[in-house]
Amino acid sequence: MLRIAVALVMAGLPVWGWAFSVTFINPGHHDEAFWVDASRGMQSAARSLGIDLEILYAERDVLQQIELTRLVTARPPAARPDYLILSVEKGSFAAQMTLAEAAGIPVFLAYNGLLPTEHQQYGLPREHFSELLGSLTPEAEDAGYLTAKKLIDAARHKGLSAPDGRFHLLALSGDRSTDSSIQRNEGMRKAVAEAGDVVVDQLVQTDWRQDVAAFKAGQLYQRYPDATLVWSGSDQVAFGAMSALGHRIPGKDVLFSGVNTSAEAMQAVISGKLTALAGGHFMAGAWALVVLYDYQHGIDFADSEGLEMARPMFTLFSPAKARRYLAIFGASGVPSLDFRPFSKALNPAVDHYDFELARLLEP
Repeated sequence: MLRIAVALVMAGLPVWGWAFSVTFINPGHHDEAFWVDASRGMQSAARSLGIDLEILYAERDVLQQIELTRLVTARPPAARPDYLILSVEKGSFAAQMTLAEAAGIPVFLAYNGLLPTEHQQYGLPREHFSELLGSLTPEAEDAGYLTAKKLIDAARHKGLSAPDGRFHLLALSGDRSTDSSIQRNEGMRKAVAEAGDVVVDQLVQTDWRQDVAAFKAGQLYQRYPDATLVWSGSDQVAFGAMSALGHRIPGKDVLFSGVNTSAEAMQAVISGKLTALAGGHFMAGAWALVVLYDYQHGIDFADSEGLEMARPMFTLFSPAKARRYLAIFGASGVPSLDFRPFSKALNPAVDHYDFELARLLEP
């Protein structure tokens, strides 16, 4: 079983040194664009705020997420982090949280929150699990809605309706059990319902994999030849679907959407291959560190923000915004940014967290 642990040793520490320690169990691959950017965003925030940050990669293996949690919680008390940040996927929450609870390590959830069934069983944070502090999740429905609406508007503009006068859409989702995937699907369906003249021919799961998306899209193109819109749960899923398109041209004959902020996706927006792209939620882990910094310094987010924070984090990228994003984030993924202005502890005038990527893209 592959285990990769990256202890991020920061340069240029603030003068007050390390404030406290955090371990993030990253569910993604160590070389996966989205999760690498997520880690870099957290590294930037940790450097800015003086947090000792450790990141452990689970390599898209739900059992490894649990195993890494076990290894961290089994350390001698002095070697344990002050906080754990988890991004629970595919039913890993109960096992990971039980381990942390037994070890007395406070947990904060980022990227994915509790599913409705988990709420029913365990209640709110700080109820069944006293060490579960709360969560910060992107408004994932926004990503599905914004990309689907842009896709539909562009299809109307290009006149890509089928012989029946309606627009036929194929949906390639991430997975069927992750909170963020479920919400993205809901956002897509909301945009379709508002449109009135769009048909979802079929929705399939891809497990977020480009090769699976290519295989399933190839089957769907044969099954639904009138479909001219392909909505995808991520940028890599969209690229997989494009690769199976055959002689038709992406952005002209068939329109594609995606989610995430990889350089490849930005270039596809600029070239017109991707008609709609939403992203910015990779920064949720960095924003979670801001919240924990304030909590560590006596400002409990539960008092003014709620235990389960769902915040707008998605920006819809035009070619101009994509160029701006690449100019700022293109070289290393995430530059060295100053996160101190977002902290309530460092800025008493801040009364509400604003975690939208658009603020970081302002000229």
